[in-house]
Amino acid sequence: MVLITVLNTVLKCSRNMDRISLNDRSVAGLQAIGGKQTIVRDDDLSGFFVMVGKRTKAYMIQGDLWTEEGRKSIRLKVGEAGQMTSREARAKAKFLLGQIANGIDPRPQPEAREIAKPAEHDPTLGLAWNSYLASHMERKGRSQKTIQGYRDHVERLMVDWLDKPLSELGKNPALVKSKHDALTINHGPYMANACMRSFRAIYTHARKSARTLPAENPVFAVDWNPERRRDSGMGPKDLPEWFDQCWGIDNPVRRELHLFLLLSGSRPDAIKRARIEHVDFAQRQLFVPTPKGGAEKAFYIPLSREMMCCLARAIRFGQMMHREAGKIWIFPSEGEAGHISEHKEDRKLLSHWGNDLRQTFRTMGQVAGAGEVDMHLLMNHSLPGVNAGYITRARLVDTHLRKVQQMISTAILDCLRSAKLERSGWPFASARHILRNELPERVHTRRGEGAQSCSRNMTVFRESSTPPSQSR
Repeated sequence: MVLITVLNTVLKCSRNMDRISLNDRSVAGLQAIGGKQTIVRDDDLSGFFVMVGKRTKAYMIQGDLWTEEGRKSIRLKVGEAGQMTSREARAKAKFLLGQIANGIDPRPQPEAREIAKPAEHDPTLGLAWNSYLASHMERKGRSQKTIQGYRDHVERLMVDWLDKPLSELGKNPALVKSKHDALTINHGPYMANACMRSFRAIYTHARKSARTLPAENPVFAVDWNPERRRDSGMGPKDLPEWFDQCWGIDNPVRRELHLFLLLSGSRPDAIKRARIEHVDFAQRQLFVPTPKGGAEKAFYIPLSREMMCCLARAIRFGQMMHREAGKIWIFPSEGEAGHISEHKEDRKLLSHWGNDLRQTFRTMGQVAGAGEVDMHLLMNHSLPGVNAGYITRARLVDTHLRKVQQMISTAILDCLRSAKLERSGWPFASARHILRNELPERVHTRRGEGAQSCSRNMTVFRESSTPPSQSR
């Protein structure tokens, strides 16, 4: 039914791109025509429209502002489609258009932003950090997670140094070494190393303009704590038990999240923020707009048959459990963000999650015989060497990489088949099969003003189900 609605919307827009009724469903079905930006106007509110690009859609307004100097045409962005509902966008558009009609320019007036610069000769750590944040991290488009990590190191772990001149630290490397030792004891070896790496980058950046600072970075005095990669990936013999544990998770949306992380080898933060509009079942791709490294690293994940079934189940269960958030997010929840924000589980209930599943994906890729370059591309790692840099990843997603992805998914699921367990349901079955054959009848529970056909707490579904290894 949703597919028919989307197709009707696209056909309608292709016949008449001037005006349609802009609502959440019609906006979700809009596509750019001919690969170019397309304007779709609202048939009710004049001056309100959607700008449709290849990857993004934005609510916009346009109106004529009359001033003493004459008429000015103003075009202003209301917000990103998907980050706000059509109702919210329409209300804001009416307010902005009303301001324009009253002769008020709603555009924010440009203000000269004062970039905190270190003192010419001897900046403090606080000033150097502000300069590094504004002129380096924000200007180069570093992700919010990266910025937050630096901010935590400087403003929490090195708060007692914020007013301390960098020259004092540069001339006394023993202070830096003592700080690292204290952080190791109080916050752990990995956090201590990360904090010193942040300080090293800030000091190096500050010395570009404060040439009187000691040339040698004081971090050289640090005795780095050894860091070992966590070998927490699973092998073929470990997966059957993990699937039984994952089946025991009450919330089916969380269960599908863990399964998709295993099948894709993706970083959890990017997948938790995945939207339904990012999935293209026809092309068998999932778009990741803001992975680690920011928007410049955006990429498509090729989807195997098992991954498509996983996403379909997640969307089905999500829309049953969370009616509003389920229209936007693939893995919705009742939290403020609208999507699952915490993927950690009790190790006693689920032994491996998060980055453990990413390591398992890489391990099973080796079992499946995937090449080194293919694994780099699937996991969105930087390609080593000059020659590999000439590879255009986008041209391989729907052909070669999809075949490799299918090989890995097959190798993972074959571990269940080789375990000689009678399995006819999850993770092989559809959401409809699971609802009909493996879960009790739907429970109607009163939530707010109305009832919904699926309990938000899926514990009721698990009370009469048995693990797949016993009954399926």
